[in-house]
Amino acid sequence: MADLSPQELRVLAAVADAGGFSAAGAALGLTQSAVSHSVRGSEAKVGAVLFERGRAGARPTPAGERAVALGCRILRMYEVLGAEARGAGRDTVAGVLRIAAFRSAALHLLPPALDRLAARHPGIRPEVRVVRELGAGTAGEVAAGRADLGIATLNATGATGATGATGSVPAEAAAPGRLLTGVLREEAYALVHPAGHPDPKALPLLDWDENCGSYTRDWWRAQDWIPRATVKAEDDGMVLTMVGRGLGMAILPELSLREATDAVDITGLGPSGPVRRVGYVTTPEFASTLAVRALIRELRAEEG
Repeated sequence: MADLSPQELRVLAAVADAGGFSAAGAALGLTQSAVSHSVRGSEAKVGAVLFERGRAGARPTPAGERAVALGCRILRMYEVLGAEARGAGRDTVAGVLRIAAFRSAALHLLPPALDRLAARHPGIRPEVRVVRELGAGTAGEVAAGRADLGIATLNATGATGATGATGSVPAEAAAPGRLLTGVLREEAYALVHPAGHPDPKALPLLDWDENCGSYTRDWWRAQDWIPRATVKAEDDGMVLTMVGRGLGMAILPELSLREATDAVDITGLGPSGPVRRVGYVTTPEFASTLAVRALIRELRAEEG
């Protein structure tokens, strides 16, 4: 099988992103026929149909999704090659570092680590995207080549999927290829309720879609005092605000509770309460890059 060139990989990524050959050509400065010819050539080299063509445009097949994701990761490695070579043997590195993180991690976990990273490596330019932990979540951004490192909620031990030494991410986020993870912190959930309320367990439950780890849900199902959620908010910050206004109680992890005000009280759930793991997710190739290694060191220093 002949290797795909960087330009062929760029065409595949553009078609997947634009949803059609004409739009991809416009984005790349190519004609529709040139894009079509490139895709056909790539399919011949790979030995698989990469896009379903139709009147509505072009959509990646399962083989195409895998090829595009791996292609994006390869193109990204081309981008960092120069910075890696220049940084070899030195104590610093430069270039863009793409990070995906869920909301509370982006607010509370990343900033101090990025401050220290900037002090030690002023040439690194972090680009942070906040991604909801739904479906593939932040790990999916890494797997798809859109982020070099993700801050993710990791499954309980024993879960399937891409695994590292200390954690795992959902199976759907692992494709294509193996992802590496490491636990940065374990944080307990707590009951948060309006300050001074005499019977917080009698209040309606407030929740948000991202609060859906299987280990948490298993614990919830075993608690006969927790009602079905009557309100689902956009994120944990909104839940905390609603609790402070007396609209209900919620069960939130420690990172979310860093925004708590005097309007709420926080009650621990005891040693049998749920605990979530928060960690980093990256690819094997990026785990060895200077910028990602530097950020992981700072993230570990924050929690150490």
